[in-house]
Amino acid sequence: MRCLALNASFEPLTMVPLRRALRLVIDGKAEIVEAEGVDQVRSASIALPRPAIIRLVKFVHVPRKFRRQVTNTFLFARDEYTCQYCLRHQSELRHRECLTRDHLVPISRGGGNQWSNVVTACSSCNTRKGNRLVGECGMEPARSPMEPHFVHLAWAVRRLTVTQAKYIRLFYGEDALRAIGG
Repeated sequence: MRCLALNASFEPLTMVPLRRALRLVIDGKAEIVEAEGVDQVRSASIALPRPAIIRLVKFVHVPRKFRRQVTNTFLFARDEYTCQYCLRHQSELRHRECLTRDHLVPISRGGGNQWSNVVTACSSCNTRKGNRLVGECGMEPARSPMEPHFVHLAWAVRRLTVTQAKYIRLFYGEDALRAIGG
């Protein structure tokens, strides 16, 4: 089990292993904000509730000026695991079909791996589009591609409990986890 670590300002920072969370609490560097269930973690001299969310006692400055490279994991999460041409979700793909990365302007024609040039496509649509521009094949993506907010990237591949997701939404707004199905 992993625990959501919040900054002193309640900003979500990262997920930490349960042992690390407990060590921070025992050392007085963090406090338990919410526990998951009624289970307790016990040692010879102490019993603590099993933390789902901890908050650091002192504020930690975290620089936010970074750009994430396009990876399939983040790309598929941005596009909600849906082909942007036929609008089929990953769960609807046929046997031997998969989600792929499609370049609106193919690399062989000068396109790159920027967020604004790539969309999620099923293997069938990607093959049909081939090495052509969207205007040449009459295939327009459902949504214009754009770089997602860092919150979507930071939490895209993490499994959050309902309680943990609540804190992400409280800090970043109701739609913070929309693009990742949270």
